[in-house]
Amino acid sequence: MEKKHTQSELEKKAREWLIERGVALTDIAELVYYLQKKYHPNLTIEDCLYNVERVISKREVQNAILTGIQLDVLTEKKVIEPPLLDILEKDEGLYGIDEILALSIVNVYGSIGFTNYGYIDKQKPGILERLNDKSTGECHTFLDDLVGAIAAAASSRLAHRAASQK
Repeated sequence: MEKKHTQSELEKKAREWLIERGVALTDIAELVYYLQKKYHPNLTIEDCLYNVERVISKREVQNAILTGIQLDVLTEKKVIEPPLLDILEKDEGLYGIDEILALSIVNVYGSIGFTNYGYIDKQKPGILERLNDKSTGECHTFLDDLVGAIAAAASSRLAHRAASQK
């Protein structure tokens, strides 16, 4: 039996910033469902949401969320100096620091997360499609990768738990 989880101030802030940037945890749970539905026939969105919640409860995940979102916000406010500002505004393909930050989340639950992350990063389903829409004027250079990484980590967590119950 798992003990009751108490949210730290850091976790509360990470959750708050996700919501402020237009990402609900259910959006991430839908990505987990997208990744795992064919492997778990009885999978529910509630199962997926539970695993997203557990991933977000990790301090290193919270740190990545706050760092990435802050960089996106500073980019929107144009307080980052060029040429980095130009790179972040365009979300240039050869700028990989956003993916590197996301991989710190993926690593929390093992190597299966890498394949989940790579797949969802290419497919861009659900909330990821909206976060990658450059016509909104918002910068989500880091957020889209963080959301994909949280979904990939939650998928990995779910797969590890299912494997241990066989």
